[in-house]
Amino acid sequence: MKIKSFIPTETVSMAIGTIRAHKFRSSLTVLGIVVGVMTVVAVASILTGLRSRIVSMVEEYGTNNIYAFHLSTGPRMGDRDRSEYMRKPLTAADSEAIKNQANAIEDVANVLYLWRLDSTLKYNGQKYRSGFLQAISASYAQVTNVSLEQGRFLTEIDDEHKREVMVIGPNVAESLFLNQPNIIGSIVDLGGRPFEIIGVLEKRKNSFFGENEEDNALFIPYQTGRKLSPISNEMNLHIRAKTGMLMAGLDQVEQILRRQRGVKYDQPNNFDLQTASKMIEQFDSITMYVGLFAIAISAVGLLVGGIGVMNIMLVSVTERTREIGIRKAIGAKKRDIVRQFLFEAMTLTFLGGLLGIVVATAVSYVIMFFLPELPASIPVWAVVSAMVVSTSIGLIFGVWPARKAANLDPIECLRYE
Repeated sequence: MKIKSFIPTETVSMAIGTIRAHKFRSSLTVLGIVVGVMTVVAVASILTGLRSRIVSMVEEYGTNNIYAFHLSTGPRMGDRDRSEYMRKPLTAADSEAIKNQANAIEDVANVLYLWRLDSTLKYNGQKYRSGFLQAISASYAQVTNVSLEQGRFLTEIDDEHKREVMVIGPNVAESLFLNQPNIIGSIVDLGGRPFEIIGVLEKRKNSFFGENEEDNALFIPYQTGRKLSPISNEMNLHIRAKTGMLMAGLDQVEQILRRQRGVKYDQPNNFDLQTASKMIEQFDSITMYVGLFAIAISAVGLLVGGIGVMNIMLVSVTERTREIGIRKAIGAKKRDIVRQFLFEAMTLTFLGGLLGIVVATAVSYVIMFFLPELPASIPVWAVVSAMVVSTSIGLIFGVWPARKAANLDPIECLRYE
């Protein structure tokens, strides 16, 4: 009598039956697979969520923006050498040159950092010490898409007359004024000088861990800042390119700043230019190393899981020696035996991968529950890759046990006790 070859469905059913018969042993066997898959999927979900948040934040400020500073920014900040700190800061003259000479540029905003001034804000006995004091030009609102919750933004008139007026962030308004419905016109003390509150910024929709630099902002007119602190000179230029002309604008800004700062043709830039796309690329370069570290950890787990699967399958071959002999005696071919044990190993690791994805999903939701500011989004590619890799582990590490089972002598198998 010739036995019919096992089709994959029947083989998988037998494999699941064997796994169910040894639940505890099977669970311990795939533990490494579960840990490996869980690590990769959980890290991928967190990094994907963070990247999505970064992209949204950058887009909210403007995808056509260019940011100029005299020092390197982003991941290169840690690589600054002593000579870089000797660079001269950007100036208002650089800003004017860009506005007048770059036809691909729509507008430029000056942002002067007033590090040397005490940024403590006082009002009716209350103090706010976490303010981020900056002197900015009126064009900042248009360049960075600022929205106001109350009042108005700084104007060119405020700047020209060096008025002592201020626009504050939502955190400042909430902490200093204790949720008063309307604070426009209130007088606050900044470094012993009275400043009138003329506007309150609206909180940005997208933020990182619930906070945004503008939430603690203390914006005063650019010329007012120069008057209060003539020695402050570190300045950032926020530059908006015309629609569809970002790369042309970037090239023009670079050439103008090189001329303004006397950089020779054979010398590198002594300033830094950033765009939205560059910021995202820098984030990707940072997360790449995190991803590689996660892959290294998961590889160890998968290797341990694979060895465990191979070991348990070898034990299974020994335990089922008589069964193998009976199957061969009634007509089962080598390929039938190989297929049975391979599918059993692949089913085992597939279920381990599936469990790893479920655990990773649960971990992601737990993280979002306790840290809602930390987004997590499980990418489809991570799920598909995890299932393919985990199943492949079963295929690879199941080959030796399957071949060993297929090569057993049926007569010796039937004699086995």
